[in-house]
Amino acid sequence: MARKKLVVIGFLGTQLDSGGKEASRWEKWRPSVAICQHEDLVVDRFELIHPPRHGSLSRRVTEDIKQISPETEVVEREMQLDDPWDLEEVYGALHDFARAYPFQPEREEYLVHITTGTHIGQICMFLLTESRYIPGRLLQTSPPRGRHDGPGTYAIIDLDLSRYDRLASRFGREQREGLSLLKSGIDTRNPAFNALIERIERVAVGTRDPLLLTGPTGAGKSRLARRIFELKKARRKLAGDFVEVNCATLRGDGAMATLFGHARGAFTGAVGERAGLLRKADGGLLFLDEVGELGADEQAMLLRAIEEKVFYPMGSDKESHSDFQLIAGTNRDLAARVAAGAFREDLLARINLWTFKLPELRERAEDIPPNLEYELEQSAQAVGVKVTFSKEARADFLEFATSSEARWPGNFRDFAASVRRMSTLAEGGRITQGIVRDELSRLRDAWATSGAADALAVVLGERRAAALDRFDKAQLADVLAVCRQARSLSEAGRKLFAVSRTEKSSVNDADRLRKYLARFDLSWKDLAPG
Repeated sequence: MARKKLVVIGFLGTQLDSGGKEASRWEKWRPSVAICQHEDLVVDRFELIHPPRHGSLSRRVTEDIKQISPETEVVEREMQLDDPWDLEEVYGALHDFARAYPFQPEREEYLVHITTGTHIGQICMFLLTESRYIPGRLLQTSPPRGRHDGPGTYAIIDLDLSRYDRLASRFGREQREGLSLLKSGIDTRNPAFNALIERIERVAVGTRDPLLLTGPTGAGKSRLARRIFELKKARRKLAGDFVEVNCATLRGDGAMATLFGHARGAFTGAVGERAGLLRKADGGLLFLDEVGELGADEQAMLLRAIEEKVFYPMGSDKESHSDFQLIAGTNRDLAARVAAGAFREDLLARINLWTFKLPELRERAEDIPPNLEYELEQSAQAVGVKVTFSKEARADFLEFATSSEARWPGNFRDFAASVRRMSTLAEGGRITQGIVRDELSRLRDAWATSGAADALAVVLGERRAAALDRFDKAQLADVLAVCRQARSLSEAGRKLFAVSRTEKSSVNDADRLRKYLARFDLSWKDLAPG
């Protein structure tokens, strides 16, 4: 089988290839000439790209190559580049060259020389080869060590083969490390959650656009936001600090001053100037938890700060600047808040570009065991003693924690608190079955109370439920529980009035229950199953 012709494509080195005009140039290493001096690298054709103003140097290099390698054909190709450091211009010119070049991979093999030319030119050569616009391999050359004569050394890099795979594996390892960081090192097993974290990792590293983290209280939004910051900091995507604020704690003038700062005398008590959290986050990451609780004025100011990177501190006519990345967190339905007129539609559109919903703990039962080990380590650091379960105690706790009975209304916040309580009570760092039994009893009692309150809030609304007397809350919660288990109003009435109905000669349980519900502006359809 005939040998394929070897073709080298490269820029003329306007500095390195010069070497002076006299015979002394042969004493200097000139990369384009040196390529053709290697006995084990027979170059059949050299496509020498050069700017028109360096035509004389190109001709001299061509003559020198012919002198040392008569079998090499040098093709001088002029390429006009007004600015060889302009990425768009250089890539465009080389892209046009590659599209027009009559490549014949079945007859010729191509080496793309990336030692000469500007750094921009070298990058563009790499990109065109990596994307296969140029169907070849990369060629790197190096001068000889010391002051010895000779062509130096060369290396051929095939972007399709194992050497490139090893480089690519480094990126894979770096990504795995990033995923582990986002998950706090916890070996999570839930496929949906792992897929979510992988997507967050790609987005977090690839953009500085706002991110919106949604999900119930305690699902881990705050911790994930900090982990995203640590990941971006490790990848040198951010240089500033992590700044966190819970917007639900901000009220009135204090909200504006906390976020945007204030000038001296802006309001009563403003005895000095304050920078504000947005300025503190300049160059870093600002996490606004419970962003749906912001007032209308703060929302308007925040929108401008996101879009234009500027805002006015309270009482100041001088703009402040801050270039921060925003992560917003919420457990509310912001679209519903927009419909109710409580949240700006344009602000939601701006922060809703990348939205990630964190699942409840109950949706990730298979992740409870590894999270248990993580929380034990956290508790050990807090109490100063290594904490472990007995085999039986661990089995009892996990059986309950992963069952349908375990509500975990506060999600990981409740879970972590439970482990912390058991760790604190563990004498000698050992959690026994007795400690687990006491903890499970405590959780059941707490959830029974909070469950009733939650149910009332859903039916009546939080404001009306909070306005009820404690007696009415307890009674109505029990009525609600019975109604949701009954198939009809009459069946629910019979269960609720099972004792008193025996003392009446004529009973109408459905009507009696209907009148009771009407006291709270409720009807059967409000309480019926489903």
